[in-house]
Amino acid sequence: MSKKDPREHSRAVVDGVTRAPSRAMLRAVGFTDADFGKPQIGVASTWSQVTPCNMHIDTLAKAAAAGADEAGGKSLIFNTITVSDGISMGTAGMRYSLVSREVIADSIETVVEAEGLDGLVAIGGCDKNMPACVMAMARMNRPAVFVYGGTIRPGAERRDIISVFEAVGGHAAGRVSDAQLLEVERTAIPGPGSCGGMYTANTMASAIEALGLSLPNSSAQEAVGDAKLADARRAGAAVCALLEQGIRPRDILCREAFENAIAVTVALGGSTNAVLHLLAIADAAGVPLELADFTRVGEKVPVLADLKPSGRYLMSELIAIGGIRPLMKTLLDEGLLHGGCLTVSGRTLAEDLADVAPYPQDQTVVRPLSDPIKPESHLVVLTGNLAPDGAVAKITGKEGESFRGTAKVYGSEEEALADILGGGVAAGQVLVIRYEGPRGGPGMREMLSPTSAIMGKGLGDSVALITDGRFSGGSHGFVVGHVAPEAAAGGPIAIVEDGDEIVIDARRREINLLVDDEEIRRRLDSWEPDTHPAGAVLRKYARLVSCASRGAVT
Repeated sequence: MSKKDPREHSRAVVDGVTRAPSRAMLRAVGFTDADFGKPQIGVASTWSQVTPCNMHIDTLAKAAAAGADEAGGKSLIFNTITVSDGISMGTAGMRYSLVSREVIADSIETVVEAEGLDGLVAIGGCDKNMPACVMAMARMNRPAVFVYGGTIRPGAERRDIISVFEAVGGHAAGRVSDAQLLEVERTAIPGPGSCGGMYTANTMASAIEALGLSLPNSSAQEAVGDAKLADARRAGAAVCALLEQGIRPRDILCREAFENAIAVTVALGGSTNAVLHLLAIADAAGVPLELADFTRVGEKVPVLADLKPSGRYLMSELIAIGGIRPLMKTLLDEGLLHGGCLTVSGRTLAEDLADVAPYPQDQTVVRPLSDPIKPESHLVVLTGNLAPDGAVAKITGKEGESFRGTAKVYGSEEEALADILGGGVAAGQVLVIRYEGPRGGPGMREMLSPTSAIMGKGLGDSVALITDGRFSGGSHGFVVGHVAPEAAAGGPIAIVEDGDEIVIDARRREINLLVDDEEIRRRLDSWEPDTHPAGAVLRKYARLVSCASRGAVT
């Protein structure tokens, strides 16, 4: 960390006689003579009308810009794309979801580097644009702060988007009528904000705060309200302070910071997608991080938060009792967080948490360390002959810690969903959905529709599902994703046959196909890859993308 010229990048764009054309263009967007001597602060907005998660972010972007301007910078707002997992889920369009993470990161880097911006506020509000923002921050290593768009308020009867997905399964089972399904559909999403449980958006917001890249409490705020506007405004000012102090993302993103993010994710019972995204962020920051690190940290950290999808409470209810900071203070005091890590506040994590009060004594959202929901991580990395390079399971303990069953194999999510809803799935089966990995999808779709259908049909405790795709943060049950190598790369999941026995053992962290090695080799020798139709973007992604065990980065 060293103090540098706050105008290191913009100076080359606007200073001097030869830069008169650049200044002329900037005058047209509102620059005055005085503005050319100020550091330029980009505000990357993911505002969009294509999803409620991001429909309010234009307001937050304006607040961040005002904060930067008030602190002596000159703000410039620019947009990047987003897509909605919830809307595209279960369709071919979902193949573009993880791809969008790379596109968003690339687009932010493109604008900031091309325009010579000195610092950055990045505002994200949905699953992929959030890690994308942080990946771009890590790549460019210019002073930057991330702002979370905030969580949605609960719908009627504490409903959320997962209520709708599971109601579809209940409808197929005959337990939910047409009128009831319509009522759930109409009342589940009341307005702006990210999905309301400890799903991927709230998981990543919490992980990013634990990394030190957002201001204290940014991750535990509702999307609508004065607190969120103030958070955005403070972020703009904070970037100017970071410029003066010479603090950059890679000064913050050390290995210990990633261990903090893993620990907080575990304690909150967060999404399996955190594994994929933290690996990708670490790659962008040049920090070594492997699947084994999630196991190592997870062995020491208990699951404490009783949050949906596996638990009872919504993010808004966690916010009401103080958010994630009392939890982080508990973990710090127990020696489960590295307090010396720097944050975008300019202070260490321990300093940020020094005055945090504990949760109210009568709250039931977060359990004490003496009475955890699970004594170690729910994010279980499995290996075995079915996943030589690893797989990620979400095992809270409520679904048991082992499963043995017979395989029923599908070549796509659509095949599996139709069979589940049509009554073709029975207790004791392990559903195998393959050719949904990063290369094979292409795009590594989330299997929320099948997992929700299983739950809605009342099969959550008797059917397991494994896939080389991934899961929504809203998925729960006995599910294993990120199976690597994926089917399209010739991984053993490609040669599983109907009726094969599969054993999943979370205690031993193993996933095995009960077929002898010689037979596995014979099947692999005769294997021919399957393919899904793919447009130009997906074909390019498939050529570039890495294995899920490395974060599926391009």
